[in-house]
Amino acid sequence: MLNIKLPFAIDDLDGNQLLAAGTLLDSATIEAVARKGRQQGYGSTCLLQHERIRSDVEDFMNMNPYEYIFGGAGGVRAHLDRIGEVPIPLPLLRALELFREQDFYTYRHSLVVFILSTFMMEIVAREKLIVKNVLLVGPTHDLGKLAIPLEILNKRTPLTRRERSYLEFHPVAGYVISSYYLGDHQHPAAHVAFNHHERRDGSGYPRGVAEADPLVEMIATCDVYDALTSSRPYRPSDYNNRTALEELTSLAEAGTLSMHCVQALIARNRAGYPTPEEVEVSLVKRGTPPADNCYGKIVSEQEKNEFSLTSS
Repeated sequence: MLNIKLPFAIDDLDGNQLLAAGTLLDSATIEAVARKGRQQGYGSTCLLQHERIRSDVEDFMNMNPYEYIFGGAGGVRAHLDRIGEVPIPLPLLRALELFREQDFYTYRHSLVVFILSTFMMEIVAREKLIVKNVLLVGPTHDLGKLAIPLEILNKRTPLTRRERSYLEFHPVAGYVISSYYLGDHQHPAAHVAFNHHERRDGSGYPRGVAEADPLVEMIATCDVYDALTSSRPYRPSDYNNRTALEELTSLAEAGTLSMHCVQALIARNRAGYPTPEEVEVSLVKRGTPPADNCYGKIVSEQEKNEFSLTSS
Protein backbone atom coordinates (compact mmCIF):
# COMPACT_ATOMS: atom_id res chain seq x y z
CA MET A 1 0.00 0.00 0.00
CA LEU A 2 1.34 3.43 -0.97
CA ASN A 3 1.13 5.80 1.98
CA ILE A 4 4.24 7.97 2.49
CA LYS A 5 4.44 11.43 4.02
CA LEU A 6 7.15 13.24 2.07
CA PRO A 7 9.93 14.62 4.30
CA PHE A 8 11.25 16.80 1.47
CA ALA A 9 9.82 18.55 -1.59
CA ILE A 10 10.23 17.06 -5.07
CA ASP A 11 10.87 19.34 -8.07
CA ASP A 12 10.97 18.75 -11.81
CA LEU A 13 14.12 19.38 -13.85
CA ASP A 14 13.31 23.09 -14.15
CA GLY A 15 12.91 23.59 -10.40
CA ASN A 16 9.11 23.63 -10.47
CA GLN A 17 7.62 21.88 -7.48
CA LEU A 18 5.83 18.62 -8.23
CA LEU A 19 5.01 17.80 -4.61
CA ALA A 20 5.59 19.80 -1.44
CA ALA A 21 7.24 18.52 1.72
CA GLY A 22 4.58 17.06 3.99
CA THR A 23 2.42 15.82 1.09
CA LEU A 24 0.90 12.38 1.58
CA LEU A 25 2.05 10.28 -1.35
CA ASP A 26 -0.75 7.81 -2.01
CA SER A 27 -2.33 6.25 -5.09
CA ALA A 28 -4.42 9.31 -5.91
CA THR A 29 -1.43 11.67 -5.59
CA ILE A 30 0.90 9.67 -7.84
CA GLU A 31 -1.87 9.20 -10.42
CA ALA A 32 -2.33 12.97 -10.48
CA VAL A 33 1.42 13.49 -10.99
CA ALA A 34 1.46 11.02 -13.91
CA ARG A 35 -1.62 12.62 -15.46
CA LYS A 36 -0.01 16.06 -15.27
CA GLY A 37 3.05 14.65 -17.05
CA ARG A 38 0.92 13.10 -19.81
CA GLN A 39 -0.71 16.46 -20.43
CA GLN A 40 2.72 17.98 -21.13
CA GLY A 41 3.23 15.59 -24.06
CA TYR A 42 7.02 15.20 -23.79
CA GLY A 43 8.70 13.83 -26.89
CA SER A 44 11.10 10.90 -26.97
CA THR A 45 14.39 10.00 -28.60
CA CYS A 46 16.60 6.91 -28.81
CA LEU A 47 19.02 6.59 -25.92
CA LEU A 48 21.84 4.84 -27.77
CA GLN A 49 21.57 7.07 -30.85
CA HIS A 50 22.76 9.90 -28.66
CA GLU A 51 26.41 9.75 -29.73
CA ARG A 52 27.93 10.66 -26.39
CA ILE A 53 25.86 8.07 -24.51
CA ARG A 54 27.05 5.19 -26.66
CA SER A 55 30.69 6.28 -26.74
CA ASP A 56 30.67 6.86 -22.97
CA VAL A 57 29.21 3.39 -22.38
CA GLU A 58 31.95 1.82 -24.50
CA ASP A 59 34.58 3.73 -22.52
CA PHE A 60 33.09 2.67 -19.17
CA MET A 61 33.04 -0.98 -20.21
CA ASN A 62 36.61 -0.89 -21.50
CA MET A 63 38.06 -1.83 -18.10
CA ASN A 64 37.80 -4.75 -15.72
CA PRO A 65 35.71 -6.31 -14.37
CA TYR A 66 33.41 -5.26 -17.22
CA GLU A 67 35.87 -5.85 -20.04
CA TYR A 68 36.11 -9.50 -18.98
CA ILE A 69 32.37 -9.87 -18.32
CA PHE A 70 31.49 -8.70 -21.82
CA GLY A 71 34.38 -10.43 -23.59
CA GLY A 72 36.19 -7.24 -24.58
CA ALA A 73 35.26 -4.17 -26.63
CA GLY A 74 33.79 -6.28 -29.42
CA GLY A 75 31.46 -7.98 -26.96
CA VAL A 76 30.24 -4.63 -25.64
CA ARG A 77 29.55 -3.32 -29.16
CA ALA A 78 27.74 -6.52 -30.11
CA HIS A 79 25.56 -6.24 -27.01
CA LEU A 80 24.70 -2.61 -27.74
CA ASP A 81 23.77 -3.58 -31.29
CA ARG A 82 21.47 -6.31 -29.96
CA ILE A 83 19.75 -3.85 -27.62
CA GLY A 84 18.91 -1.58 -30.55
CA GLU A 85 16.63 1.38 -29.99
CA VAL A 86 15.63 2.25 -26.42
CA PRO A 87 13.08 5.08 -26.47
CA ILE A 88 13.60 7.61 -23.68
CA PRO A 89 11.60 10.80 -22.96
CA LEU A 90 13.68 13.86 -23.78
CA PRO A 91 13.59 15.17 -20.19
CA LEU A 92 15.07 11.90 -18.89
CA LEU A 93 17.91 12.16 -21.41
CA ARG A 94 18.38 15.69 -20.14
CA ALA A 95 18.52 14.29 -16.59
CA LEU A 96 21.41 12.03 -17.61
CA GLU A 97 23.16 15.05 -19.11
CA LEU A 98 22.71 16.92 -15.81
CA PHE A 99 24.30 14.03 -13.96
CA ARG A 100 27.16 14.06 -16.47
CA GLU A 101 27.81 17.72 -15.71
CA GLN A 102 27.17 17.78 -11.96
CA ASP A 103 27.54 14.25 -10.57
CA PHE A 104 29.64 12.16 -12.94
CA TYR A 105 29.62 9.12 -10.67
CA THR A 106 25.81 8.82 -10.89
CA TYR A 107 25.94 9.34 -14.66
CA ARG A 108 28.51 6.59 -15.12
CA HIS A 109 26.79 4.30 -12.60
CA SER A 110 23.39 4.72 -14.29
CA LEU A 111 24.78 3.68 -17.67
CA VAL A 112 26.84 0.80 -16.27
CA VAL A 113 23.80 -0.60 -14.45
CA PHE A 114 21.80 -0.18 -17.67
CA ILE A 115 24.23 -2.20 -19.76
CA LEU A 116 24.97 -4.79 -17.07
CA SER A 117 21.28 -5.38 -16.28
CA THR A 118 20.32 -5.76 -19.96
CA PHE A 119 23.17 -8.25 -20.28
CA MET A 120 21.80 -10.10 -17.26
CA MET A 121 18.37 -10.14 -18.90
CA GLU A 122 19.92 -12.00 -21.84
CA ILE A 123 21.19 -14.63 -19.43
CA VAL A 124 18.36 -15.07 -16.93
CA ALA A 125 15.25 -13.43 -18.45
CA ARG A 126 15.61 -13.10 -22.21
CA GLU A 127 11.87 -12.59 -22.70
CA LYS A 128 12.21 -9.20 -20.97
CA LEU A 129 14.21 -7.86 -23.92
CA ILE A 130 11.15 -8.13 -26.14
CA VAL A 131 9.50 -5.30 -24.22
CA LYS A 132 11.58 -2.22 -24.98
CA ASN A 133 10.18 -0.07 -22.17
CA VAL A 134 11.68 -2.55 -19.71
CA LEU A 135 15.18 -1.56 -20.85
CA LEU A 136 14.65 1.95 -19.50
CA VAL A 137 14.80 0.70 -15.90
CA GLY A 138 18.62 0.79 -15.80
CA PRO A 139 19.52 4.32 -16.89
CA THR A 140 16.72 5.87 -14.79
CA HIS A 141 16.91 3.82 -11.57
CA ASP A 142 18.83 6.57 -9.71
CA LEU A 143 16.88 9.49 -11.16
CA GLY A 144 15.81 10.52 -7.65
CA LYS A 145 19.37 11.57 -6.82
CA LEU A 146 18.51 14.81 -8.58
CA ALA A 147 16.62 15.66 -5.37
CA ILE A 148 19.66 15.17 -3.10
CA PRO A 149 22.10 18.04 -2.45
CA LEU A 150 25.46 17.38 -4.12
CA GLU A 151 27.32 17.95 -0.85
CA ILE A 152 25.52 14.91 0.59
CA LEU A 153 26.07 12.73 -2.49
CA ASN A 154 29.77 13.57 -2.50
CA LYS A 155 30.39 13.54 1.24
CA ARG A 156 33.56 11.72 2.33
CA THR A 157 32.76 11.53 6.06
CA PRO A 158 29.86 9.76 7.87
CA LEU A 159 26.37 11.16 7.36
CA THR A 160 24.10 12.67 10.01
CA ARG A 161 20.63 11.17 10.43
CA ARG A 162 19.10 14.01 8.42
CA GLU A 163 21.63 13.55 5.63
CA ARG A 164 20.96 9.82 5.64
CA SER A 165 17.21 10.46 5.43
CA TYR A 166 17.88 12.64 2.37
CA LEU A 167 19.88 9.83 0.76
CA GLU A 168 17.16 7.26 1.47
CA PHE A 169 14.61 9.64 -0.05
CA HIS A 170 15.99 9.22 -3.57
CA PRO A 171 13.87 6.14 -4.49
CA VAL A 172 10.70 8.06 -3.60
CA ALA A 173 11.84 11.13 -5.52
CA GLY A 174 12.80 8.94 -8.48
CA TYR A 175 9.37 7.33 -8.45
CA VAL A 176 7.62 10.69 -8.57
CA ILE A 177 9.93 12.28 -11.17
CA SER A 178 9.89 9.27 -13.49
CA SER A 179 6.10 8.89 -13.14
CA TYR A 180 5.77 12.52 -14.18
CA TYR A 181 8.04 12.44 -17.22
CA LEU A 182 6.87 9.00 -18.34
CA GLY A 183 3.25 9.96 -17.74
CA ASP A 184 2.73 6.54 -16.14
CA HIS A 185 3.26 5.64 -12.48
CA GLN A 186 2.98 1.94 -13.38
CA HIS A 187 5.78 2.04 -15.96
CA PRO A 188 8.54 -0.52 -15.18
CA ALA A 189 11.08 2.30 -14.86
CA ALA A 190 8.97 4.09 -12.23
CA HIS A 191 8.46 0.81 -10.36
CA VAL A 192 12.19 0.02 -10.32
CA ALA A 193 13.20 3.57 -9.36
CA PHE A 194 10.89 3.24 -6.35
CA ASN A 195 11.91 -0.27 -5.29
CA HIS A 196 15.57 -0.83 -6.24
CA HIS A 197 16.70 -0.45 -2.61
CA GLU A 198 14.04 -2.79 -1.26
CA ARG A 199 15.24 -6.31 -0.49
CA ARG A 200 13.87 -9.85 -0.58
CA ASP A 201 13.92 -10.07 3.23
CA GLY A 202 12.29 -6.67 3.81
CA SER A 203 15.51 -5.07 5.08
CA GLY A 204 15.66 -2.31 2.45
CA TYR A 205 14.17 1.15 2.08
CA PRO A 206 12.15 3.36 1.66
CA ARG A 207 9.25 1.16 2.85
CA GLY A 208 11.02 -1.95 4.15
CA VAL A 209 8.83 -4.30 2.11
CA ALA A 210 9.81 -7.77 0.87
CA GLU A 211 10.55 -7.31 -2.84
CA ALA A 212 11.11 -10.23 -5.19
CA ASP A 213 10.19 -8.73 -8.56
CA PRO A 214 12.69 -10.09 -11.15
CA LEU A 215 13.39 -6.66 -12.66
CA VAL A 216 14.00 -5.10 -9.27
CA GLU A 217 16.27 -7.99 -8.29
CA MET A 218 18.38 -7.67 -11.42
CA ILE A 219 18.80 -3.92 -11.00
CA ALA A 220 19.49 -4.29 -7.26
CA THR A 221 22.23 -6.87 -7.88
CA CYS A 222 23.90 -4.82 -10.64
CA ASP A 223 23.52 -1.66 -8.53
CA VAL A 224 25.33 -3.15 -5.54
CA TYR A 225 28.02 -4.79 -7.69
CA ASP A 226 28.97 -1.57 -9.46
CA ALA A 227 28.80 0.42 -6.20
CA LEU A 228 31.30 -1.99 -4.64
CA THR A 229 33.75 -2.14 -7.54
CA SER A 230 33.79 1.57 -8.46
CA SER A 231 35.15 4.64 -6.68
CA ARG A 232 32.90 6.13 -4.00
CA PRO A 233 33.55 9.24 -1.87
CA TYR A 234 32.80 7.45 1.43
CA ARG A 235 35.70 4.98 1.26
CA PRO A 236 39.40 5.34 0.36
CA SER A 237 39.50 2.43 -2.10
CA ASP A 238 37.23 0.13 -4.11
CA TYR A 239 36.37 -3.49 -3.43
CA ASN A 240 38.42 -5.80 -5.59
CA ASN A 241 36.33 -8.03 -7.82
CA ARG A 242 36.69 -11.17 -5.74
CA THR A 243 35.67 -9.39 -2.53
CA ALA A 244 32.71 -7.73 -4.27
CA LEU A 245 31.41 -11.08 -5.56
CA GLU A 246 31.85 -12.61 -2.11
CA GLU A 247 29.93 -9.71 -0.58
CA LEU A 248 27.09 -10.27 -3.07
CA THR A 249 27.17 -14.00 -2.32
CA SER A 250 26.86 -13.33 1.41
CA LEU A 251 23.87 -11.05 0.79
CA ALA A 252 22.23 -13.72 -1.35
CA GLU A 253 22.93 -16.41 1.27
CA ALA A 254 21.25 -14.17 3.86
CA GLY A 255 18.16 -13.88 1.64
CA THR A 256 18.72 -10.22 0.82
CA LEU A 257 19.55 -10.48 -2.90
CA SER A 258 18.61 -13.02 -5.57
CA MET A 259 21.09 -15.92 -5.60
CA HIS A 260 20.26 -16.60 -9.27
CA CYS A 261 21.25 -13.04 -10.25
CA VAL A 262 24.44 -13.30 -8.20
CA GLN A 263 25.26 -16.62 -9.88
CA ALA A 264 24.77 -14.95 -13.28
CA LEU A 265 27.41 -12.34 -12.36
CA ILE A 266 29.80 -14.96 -11.01
CA ALA A 267 29.34 -17.01 -14.20
CA ARG A 268 30.48 -14.09 -16.37
CA ASN A 269 33.56 -13.74 -14.18
CA ARG A 270 34.63 -17.36 -14.71
CA ALA A 271 36.56 -18.91 -17.56
CA GLY A 272 34.36 -20.32 -20.30
CA TYR A 273 31.32 -18.33 -19.11
CA PRO A 274 29.25 -21.20 -17.62
CA THR A 275 25.50 -20.82 -17.18
CA PRO A 276 24.28 -19.54 -13.80
CA GLU A 277 22.91 -23.01 -13.05
CA GLU A 278 26.39 -24.49 -13.50
CA VAL A 279 27.97 -22.12 -10.98
CA GLU A 280 28.86 -23.59 -7.60
CA VAL A 281 29.15 -20.79 -5.08
CA SER A 282 32.19 -21.13 -2.83
CA LEU A 283 31.54 -21.13 0.90
CA VAL A 284 35.07 -19.87 1.55
CA LYS A 285 35.43 -16.08 1.71
CA ARG A 286 39.00 -14.89 1.14
CA GLY A 287 38.41 -11.29 0.11
CA THR A 288 39.25 -8.26 2.24
CA PRO A 289 36.85 -5.30 2.24
CA PRO A 290 38.50 -1.86 2.10
CA ALA A 291 39.25 -0.25 5.45
CA ASP A 292 37.73 3.03 6.69
CA ASN A 293 34.46 2.55 4.81
CA CYS A 294 32.02 5.23 6.00
CA TYR A 295 28.97 3.69 4.31
CA GLY A 296 26.10 3.18 6.75
CA LYS A 297 27.78 5.08 9.60
CA ILE A 298 25.65 7.74 11.29
CA VAL A 299 27.03 10.60 13.37
CA SER A 300 25.48 13.37 15.45
CA GLU A 301 25.75 17.03 14.42
CA GLN A 302 28.49 17.48 17.03
CA GLU A 303 30.41 14.48 15.68
CA LYS A 304 29.89 15.83 12.14
CA ASN A 305 31.65 19.05 13.14
CA GLU A 306 34.48 17.05 14.71
CA PHE A 307 34.89 15.03 11.49
CA SER A 308 34.93 18.25 9.47
CA LEU A 309 37.71 19.70 11.67
CA THR A 310 39.71 16.47 11.45
CA SER A 311 39.50 16.21 7.67
CA SER A 312 40.11 19.90 6.95
